[in-house]
Amino acid sequence: MSDTETTNRSYHNPSILHADFSPLSDFMLENETNSTMGERNSFGCVQVHVPQELFLALGLISLVENILVVLAIYKNRNLHSPMYYFICCLAVSDMLVSVSNVMETIFLLLNDNGLMGMHPGMLRHLDNVIDVMICSSVVSSLSFLCTIAADRYITIFYALRYHSIMTTQRAVNIIAVVWLASITSSILFIVYHTDNAVIVCLVTFFCTTLVFNAVLYLHMFLLAHLHSRRIVAFHKSRRQSTSMKGAITLTILLGVFIICWGPFFLHLILILTCPTSPFCNCFFRNFNLFLILIICNSLIDPLIYAYRSQELRKTLQELVLCSFCFGV
Repeated sequence: MSDTETTNRSYHNPSILHADFSPLSDFMLENETNSTMGERNSFGCVQVHVPQELFLALGLISLVENILVVLAIYKNRNLHSPMYYFICCLAVSDMLVSVSNVMETIFLLLNDNGLMGMHPGMLRHLDNVIDVMICSSVVSSLSFLCTIAADRYITIFYALRYHSIMTTQRAVNIIAVVWLASITSSILFIVYHTDNAVIVCLVTFFCTTLVFNAVLYLHMFLLAHLHSRRIVAFHKSRRQSTSMKGAITLTILLGVFIICWGPFFLHLILILTCPTSPFCNCFFRNFNLFLILIICNSLIDPLIYAYRSQELRKTLQELVLCSFCFGV
């Protein structure tokens, strides 16, 4: 997705898959070495080599998992609600990461083995497509995490008015706006990738969404207990319990997202603050590890859905069993 990604994942052919978000491409290309696990460079940095096959394997597993989540939500009518529509879109965002990673890895493997004779201009266009997909995934994932948090907030504090506030049509409109904004901003980011303002926008958006989610979750967990005491009827109490379970699930999703995407955004921050520092250069050299974390995020999310939602877990089990029986 970036110049650093290009140099890390294809240093044998630096013209393949140009870099986008990092002004350090020339600096890193000059200092890049063919490293293996635990190899140290002249600065004493340890650079970890990640096999292309690992990227491909994780990307394929993540892709299958998220496809199953989308199919499960589509198949089970009990899951046809705004919250699960947003979760479905979050799964699609994870799929963008998986698809882009699989595409890029296949291109790199074919190129490394001399099996692809594509024109460099065509490879650059393909890289632009991959970059837009990854950037769209970042923006849309953060947006849908905020949307899901807002949906849970409304469910907890405006339970009696929820269905009038969050209608299906309104949810569809929100989804359309998020995807349109994500794709448009991603294209603009790629077009102006040489401008540091792009990195500033991404980091600012990341921090803003984290603060937004933190405020909503803090308010939910501080007042939910007091709120639940005022609910006497059993069915309302049950709804409150279900809503809080959804809030806890989304808190886990947000925590996993921060852990998996945090190093990538720290990478962007260091590009702005210390692009030529030896210490920062050591951090840049292990960009592949940050990519693995990003892929792991798209792999872990479906497991969280399945673990926290009994209805979704049941439907996923049915899909897997049907697929297995059909294969047999």
